[in-house]
Amino acid sequence: MFDIGWTELVMIAVVALIVIGPKDLPDMFRTLGRFTAKLRSMSREFTRAMETAANESGVKDVARDLKAATSPQATGLNAIKDAAAKFEKWDPLKTTSPPRPAPVVTPAAAAVPMGPATQALASAQAERKAIAAEAAQKLRAVGKEKAADAVSAVKKPKSVGTAIPKAAVGKAAPAAAKKPRKPATPKGDA
Repeated sequence: MFDIGWTELVMIAVVALIVIGPKDLPDMFRTLGRFTAKLRSMSREFTRAMETAANESGVKDVARDLKAATSPQATGLNAIKDAAAKFEKWDPLKTTSPPRPAPVVTPAAAAVPMGPATQALASAQAERKAIAAEAAQKLRAVGKEKAADAVSAVKKPKSVGTAIPKAAVGKAAPAAAKKPRKPATPKGDA
């Protein structure tokens, strides 16, 4: 506030002690304390009066409106930030959006003469549409072929009785290799 250091305060206290004297020094400090307390109360009263006047005149409402007008939400900065964040996360290979319907061309619009740049743009767009349609048709054809192959693989019947599992072949062979036994004859008849 006044930028007075400790050395200056000690110097002032020594001079006051010498000039005023040790007897009157406590009365002087008491009077000085009352004076500073009265100054503080007057400054508090002044600030209260100014705040009351500001409230009555509507300064707080104007300040609140000004803050609301300059907030990021009111200016649309939040919407721009959200759009930028969505654009950064966007992956064109993963998004599948429905195709947009073709614009309806009215006879009046078709009759409007086009300049050379507009005609070039229209022909380039028509070429792109044709290429995209051709590619889509090829993809559909490939998809139908794969679906037909999958269906035919499921519908093919296996020949019954011709396939023998390996486990059965290995076990059946020793049984077929054995020679048939002769019937047992009683020992006494021979």
